[in-house]
Amino acid sequence: MTEAYIYDSVRSPRGKGKTDGTLNEVPAVRLSALALNEIKTRNNLDGHAVEDVIWGNVTQVGEQGACLARSAVLYSDLDESIPGVAVNRFCSSALESVNMAAAQVMAGMGEGYIAGGVESMSRVPMGSDGGAIAADPTLAMKSYFVPQGISADIIATKYGFSRDDCDALAVESQRRAARAQKEGRFAKSMFTVRDQNGIAILDHDEMVRESTDMQTLGALRPSFKDMGETMPGFDAVALMKYPELEKINHVHHAGNSSGIADGTSAMLVGSKAFGEKYGLTPRARFKRMTKIGTDPTIMLTGPVSVTEKILKETGMKFSDIDLFEVNEAFAAVVLRFMTYFDADPDKVNVNGGAIAMGHPLGATGAVILGTLLDEMERADKETGLATLCIGSGMGVATIIERV
Repeated sequence: MTEAYIYDSVRSPRGKGKTDGTLNEVPAVRLSALALNEIKTRNNLDGHAVEDVIWGNVTQVGEQGACLARSAVLYSDLDESIPGVAVNRFCSSALESVNMAAAQVMAGMGEGYIAGGVESMSRVPMGSDGGAIAADPTLAMKSYFVPQGISADIIATKYGFSRDDCDALAVESQRRAARAQKEGRFAKSMFTVRDQNGIAILDHDEMVRESTDMQTLGALRPSFKDMGETMPGFDAVALMKYPELEKINHVHHAGNSSGIADGTSAMLVGSKAFGEKYGLTPRARFKRMTKIGTDPTIMLTGPVSVTEKILKETGMKFSDIDLFEVNEAFAAVVLRFMTYFDADPDKVNVNGGAIAMGHPLGATGAVILGTLLDEMERADKETGLATLCIGSGMGVATIIERV
């Protein structure tokens, strides 16, 4: 089997995913094209160099619909002979896209790919595509559907994470992200978003709030309490699935949950022959990629299950991994991962996460894999694992090794 390598990783800054966010003026197709052009320029690629563009985006309607991947290729400086395919595995769409690219390289189905994703949450609101899991009563009843925020609160209740526990993790995420910004730890991968005239729009993650402390977060109301408790509420649905719980403790709010964000990310994935052809040096090798389905009600425990699965598939132990990136969809997701594996906090999300910097749904998977790779190089570590929880109960994980 051919080995697959990461040759480059780029991402935009993450902008606030609201109408007053800096990237609100940039449609997803243009954000995507900027990432594709950055990969092409940084690596001196011919316009027809890659086999395909595999591109994640979650809310595939409106200006993010109609195979955004192909539209992005046509908007970019890549040759029109390059096709594009849009991928939706909810929050892990970009990581799934990268994994698909790596798998095709391993299978000999092309030597080079650009993979990643995008989400403009300020322009195409989350959930605006509808979807049977939430909108079809028969499926919702069968699967005991509750919104993700309720799922996060179920995790906190079931595994004993308090409001203070969740807030403390959020404060630490902000502290680490602010430190990483100041020390330029994102500079290797982050490109400046510019307008049509070449004027810089955004050159940093704009949602980081270094001043965040326990007192600030303590003043925030739980975000999911009303939808959980207002009858007929989602708490009642959850308790039918988990009758051992007396009630759901609503501990998550805007400050300890991932921020709504705009952003894009891309990776250049290829074989050894691809690198030799273009004079590129591989940065990391794909060790293993895998995915799993999990309980759709609690929904967000996938990082635990998929990490167990990938370790079993590789014959590795948890202690064999030097660094971890676990998407901070909600504080309890990361707390569950760390307590289950008794993980060293200094090895998990070293530079903060989505609580501090935001979660542009279709882009985040490649963002965290790129962040992981940059930190492995900065700290001279050999092996890293990236994983995300996923809507409706799934998990994806990828292990990479430095070359």
